Amino acid sequence: MSAASDEPPAIEPLFALPAPEHPVERTPQPRRRRTAPPQASLFSAVLAEPRPVDVAGVLAGGGQVIRMGGTARVSVVVTQEWRAAALLAAFDRRGLTGSRVPTVDDHIGVRTAFCAVLAPVADAWLHGTVTRPPADFRADGLALRLWAIAGGRRDSLGYLLPLPSAESAWQPLRVALRVAGFDAELLTSGPSLRVVGRAHLATLADVLGPPPAGADDHAWPT
Repeated sequence: MSAASDEPPAIEPLFALPAPEHPVERTPQPRRRRTAPPQASLFSAVLAEPRPVDVAGVLAGGGQVIRMGGTARVSVVVTQEWRAAALLAAFDRRGLTGSRVPTVDDHIGVRTAFCAVLAPVADAWLHGTVTRPPADFRADGLALRLWAIAGGRRDSLGYLLPLPSAESAWQPLRVALRVAGFDAELLTSGPSLRVVGRAHLATLADVLGPPPAGADDHAWPT
């Protein structure tokens, strides 16, 4: 896979990483036992309220949106059963009717029903026949979680988030991820965005929340 060289401009991150601390001399203190788990990020998918527009994360991960009259439908093809089940559950939590559809190569098609509440998503993401993000797309916790469910996976260097086939969507999604605080590498073979670095991966895992039921060991950042 090859990496693109065009670097997006510096942008204030949505999920900021902690600033590095300068080492100082300290008097050793007795180690205290942690009595409570660390707080989740304020932008975490765990704390946010699900909304129908969160399905934009599915579109970021290679999904499609279709308009019909005043309604729209979102669909995506996934490779594993747990992803299909997690997406259908996510649709249901947002008041969207979901279903499976036959596909080739033993993959699983998942889609919503046509509904008016998704029409604004179609208006924002459809540019003729091309699906790409609007300029104001924000990769918040819930959109990122659905993006990861749609096809995210770990590799030996970091965490990969899949991209749509349309090249015109790649840099806008890279910028959206950068705004969220993750300066990802663009891989044109795939295509995908790779998040690297311990701090970034830990923050991403915090923002995404726990992995869905049945997810395999390489499906979620750690």
